[in-house]
Amino acid sequence: MKQTMMRISLHFLSVLLCVHAIFVLIQAQDQSGFISIDCGLPEKSSYAETTTGINYISDAKFIDTGVSIRIPPIGNTVLQQLEHVRSFPTGVRNCYRIDVTNGTKYLIRASFYYGNYDDQNDPPQFDIHFGPNVWDTVKFTNLSRIATSEIIYTPSLEYIQPCLVNTGKGTPFISVIELRTLNNQAYVTHSTKSVLSNFFRFDLGSITNLEYRYKDDDYDRVWFPFKWDEMKKLSSNEDILTQNIYKPPGIVMSTAVTPFNESAPIQFSWNSDNLNDQYYSYLHFNEVEKLAENETRAFNIMMNGELMYGPEIPAYRSVDTIFSTVTLTGARKYIFSLSRTENSTLPPIINGFEVYKLLDFSQSETNQDDVDTITSIKKAYGVAKTWEGDPCGPLKYMWEGLNCSIGDSNNPPRITSLNLSSSGLTGQIVASISKLSMLQYL
Repeated sequence: MKQTMMRISLHFLSVLLCVHAIFVLIQAQDQSGFISIDCGLPEKSSYAETTTGINYISDAKFIDTGVSIRIPPIGNTVLQQLEHVRSFPTGVRNCYRIDVTNGTKYLIRASFYYGNYDDQNDPPQFDIHFGPNVWDTVKFTNLSRIATSEIIYTPSLEYIQPCLVNTGKGTPFISVIELRTLNNQAYVTHSTKSVLSNFFRFDLGSITNLEYRYKDDDYDRVWFPFKWDEMKKLSSNEDILTQNIYKPPGIVMSTAVTPFNESAPIQFSWNSDNLNDQYYSYLHFNEVEKLAENETRAFNIMMNGELMYGPEIPAYRSVDTIFSTVTLTGARKYIFSLSRTENSTLPPIINGFEVYKLLDFSQSETNQDDVDTITSIKKAYGVAKTWEGDPCGPLKYMWEGLNCSIGDSNNPPRITSLNLSSSGLTGQIVASISKLSMLQYL
């Protein structure tokens, strides 16, 4: 049967391993590729968060709108980066602009902690957009819940624009925006117009019941412990010798689950609300036991009764990631089963598991030259209009006074009409207007 998963495991000579370890340590220490923004932190302020050592800065230079509010101290202690929010009581769409390196893959995470910052005891509901595309709807089940939205995205422009959108259900706000560079060869999709949204990420063999992120995870992914009393826990004190491009943290890979009944499979599943939803799965393995010469551990990975990969034979102290090369779609429930092969003397194991849902980001961003030009016009004239985010999209939020061409996958939207007649402008026409090369009406 055709396999739809791929195995990736890199093996290095011991000398290269030493060099790699030194490089990773240096990279972790200087937080290379990290952008950590504390939204609402007073301008020019910064700090190193005590539990992770991550360096956070104020969001003041990334946005011109909104108000900074400090959450009143309450009984529960919250992380330092959640002590402020930036709230947006005016305007329908308020957007950040953050410079990035185009063509580089990023993990981008937005976090929201209400904490009754407005003394209303009524958490809002609002949307978050990414440029012209809808990213997520932010909802809260209680006052103290931390809502998080996380995507993996490769920008085509030299900036990104996360936007908070008022949908009439309360005032939008935001606590933290974090960007982390990833390996461009990891977390690959087959569409340039789709992004991966974190569905869940579990440390399956956790024996501490703790969450792990940076510095345990070089990419600062958050790993949640999975309570699995039906499974036996295995653990090792030995360090990982061989990593791969996904670099799951050693603390996660040092523990695993296996069935109490050695003849039984490992089974886990999730439900899908929509048959058309598409998912990518990533299963992380590391053999935590040093097997005797007469012992073998080999198993097949099944998904909804069909072979997806096998046999998987985890290597001792070596990370192996099995991932879907095509999307999982068309089902209401996705059931994974790891079953030992006939010749295996030991039951299956698994250490970590990630699932991402595919988001449609098919709306192209406006041509960057047009964006740069219209932004300079806005600054030159001090235009008071609510010009926020992508000028041309989504259509419902196109900038007032503009019309744009309809873009497609090969041709981004262009500004074709500019009407500033109601803006009360005086003075000379700025020369930069001539750079709107597709302009038909002024």
